[in-house]
Amino acid sequence: MWPYFDPEYENLSQRMNPPRVCIDNTTCSDCTLVKVDSVNKPGILLEVVQVLSDLDLFISKAYITSDGRWFMDVFHVTDQQGKKITNKTIEYIEKALGPESNILGTKGHFWPGKSVGMHSIGDHTAIELIGTDRPGLLSEIFAVLANLHCNIIAAEVWTHNMRVACVLYVNDETTFQAVDDPSRLSKMEEKLRNVLRGRGDDVRGARTSFSIGTTHVDRRLHQLMLADKDYEIGGSLTEGNEVISFRPVITIDHCEEKGYSVVNIKCKDRPKLLFDIVCTLTDMQFVVFHASVSSDGPYGVQELYIRHKDGFTLDSKEEKEMVIKCLEAAILRRVSEVSFKISCLKVHILLLYSA
Repeated sequence: MWPYFDPEYENLSQRMNPPRVCIDNTTCSDCTLVKVDSVNKPGILLEVVQVLSDLDLFISKAYITSDGRWFMDVFHVTDQQGKKITNKTIEYIEKALGPESNILGTKGHFWPGKSVGMHSIGDHTAIELIGTDRPGLLSEIFAVLANLHCNIIAAEVWTHNMRVACVLYVNDETTFQAVDDPSRLSKMEEKLRNVLRGRGDDVRGARTSFSIGTTHVDRRLHQLMLADKDYEIGGSLTEGNEVISFRPVITIDHCEEKGYSVVNIKCKDRPKLLFDIVCTLTDMQFVVFHASVSSDGPYGVQELYIRHKDGFTLDSKEEKEMVIKCLEAAILRRVSEVSFKISCLKVHILLLYSA
């Protein structure tokens, strides 16, 4: 005879102690404080940072602790203009992170469309592409989809180290429904793969896949490029003929007293920097127990205390080097503002043309 355990026991603590979020717009004169207290659970830090990232808020400082059964964070945030956040944004954060939210995984999303990183875009099929970047590639991809009678309703494109990752949301141009016919998807996959292969000299290969899930789009792009090992490809950072000198400085040390690996990062500060770092560590099966984030002029400085999900620290030199490479790649995928704006402009023009 085994003792009986109520299946609802695991959720009891979460129901007794729902997440609490406090938005403080008075303490600091130049920023808003977002304070989050909750029962701890795997991945909760990423979910909180993801909400702030989706709102394009700039995190100038953050203090994070989740050692034990409780999770407590304080974020200093401003909007894109460097001002305190407004009532509308405050209301969204309270809904997304407060008692009515799903950050503990006990109820449905209050805004399902946001789970793909954008407002609700209706019925769609998500197409994921990975391959070698080259001039004109986006135009060729859009032309293939137009010839197959597909509407392109949204797209996100990242390039790094001559690799391109793309997530497109499409539907049928006549019915405006998701494309789910197997023969049509097979034909679409074949044509897109041919476009990605280009001249046939792509030694790293190209991949096309379809999804109807709700993985956050930025996180999915990180996962695609991480799986593609874009961090292994060396490349210089240039803008025109000038070398850009903001390659991240990353070190990993061991904290013997508390049994953590300590990741120190200094790089050019920008929006969504903390999300990119936490997302990569989470997908590499690490847990962030404590962290301190601050801005030092044009640079962002982060100190993160981490362990593997199994409780072990990073002990070997090879493992530390791998984590450093992956974090550097995660930071640099979004670091070139010029390239990012050009990609966004291309997508916007092509979307207008296809419409």
